[in-house]
Amino acid sequence: MDRAQKEKVVEELGHIFTDSGVVVVSHYAGLTVAEMQDYRRRMREAGGVVRVAKNRLAKIALEGTRCEAMSGLLTGMTVFAYSEDPVAAAKATEDFAKSNDKLVVLGGSMGENLLDPAGVKAVAALPSREELIASVVSCIGTPASDIACAIGAPASNMASIISTIEEKAEAA
Repeated sequence: MDRAQKEKVVEELGHIFTDSGVVVVSHYAGLTVAEMQDYRRRMREAGGVVRVAKNRLAKIALEGTRCEAMSGLLTGMTVFAYSEDPVAAAKATEDFAKSNDKLVVLGGSMGENLLDPAGVKAVAALPSREELIASVVSCIGTPASDIACAIGAPASNMASIISTIEEKAEAA
């Protein structure tokens, strides 16, 4: 890899570290190509990306960024998982790590906050952006349906009373 390619990689990594909602760092020693492809596929389905890069280039890219403290995690065979959604990459990585013990989560970064493995697990337990949007929409829709029921209830009650009065009149 020549100098121009290295500079390009450092620039790309810099964008990853500054623009991502979450970056998860893991050791992947012992993963087969098929397992790594499965990990990449799962991450892509979750809305994230998996990236392998040389630790030295990643450390250079981390210099001066808000997640610079993450450079301490970069030892050995490391892989980055990142996503714009602050939960997606952590969730997909934790799910894959549960089924494959060769992927060891070292930690990561969420904005300026350095995450340890327990922090990544805690972030993975949070609801995703889509789940939050669905719950907000549900909360917004519930009062509207309650209002519609409340408005329709008096008319329903009136119809019931009128039908009871008619039945009594016919019986008499």
